[in-house]
Amino acid sequence: MTSLLIALGSWAISTLKGMGHMFLFLINAVYTIFIPPFKLRLLLRQIRFLGNKSLIVILLTGSFTGMVLALQLFYILRKFGSEALLGPGIALSLIRELGPVLCALMVTGRAGSALTAEIGMMRISEQIDALTAMALNPMRYLIVPNIVGALIVFPLLTSIFDVIGIYGGYLVGVKVLGISSGTYFSLMEDYVDMEDIMVGLYKSFSFGLIVSWICCYKGFHTGYGAEGVSKSTTEAVVMSSILILVWDYSLGSLLL
Repeated sequence: MTSLLIALGSWAISTLKGMGHMFLFLINAVYTIFIPPFKLRLLLRQIRFLGNKSLIVILLTGSFTGMVLALQLFYILRKFGSEALLGPGIALSLIRELGPVLCALMVTGRAGSALTAEIGMMRISEQIDALTAMALNPMRYLIVPNIVGALIVFPLLTSIFDVIGIYGGYLVGVKVLGISSGTYFSLMEDYVDMEDIMVGLYKSFSFGLIVSWICCYKGFHTGYGAEGVSKSTTEAVVMSSILILVWDYSLGSLLL
């Protein structure tokens, strides 16, 4: 019994210590954002990496999410004789929940994992140590551009995801299931307001911070060797995905 309590205590202390390191890392990164000089070229490069190169994935995921949502909602609404509400149902589901969450998960799998691996390879090849030896702040060159780029890119990608998803639902709902085109969009305008749009943008903004923070931290503190990079990449994707879902519920309960 004593050994079990000791093991649980050691695990709790280790977990709290790790969380403390992560929050100190985030505070240091946020503090560095506001200290000049600003590396605009590095920021634009990361915006292209996180945003432009993720666009195809977002377009495909958004369109098929809207199509599947239209099929499922039509089946449910038909039981209540409310097929006309298909448009608002799709729009609200995408804008408030599915758009920010699925977009964040897709970018985490495509760009977040690559980001962790890239920084991890720089760590094990001692490039980060070289920056420190030259009196250059690794935070400014490696971490800040990724965090700021994610804060810019995630809301934009989420907006594209929502629009493509709505038109994917239109394609199935109007062209396949026979819903009136005017009904699809006119009722959407009546039921979707600016508050719903802002909820989705708040979520996407916070998801951008979570993904960039976790992925940069795991890459920056990766273990040595190929095994260390592989482990850090896996941990970054899993932890980011879990935190996205947990934070989505927490923020959603506060913004109801």
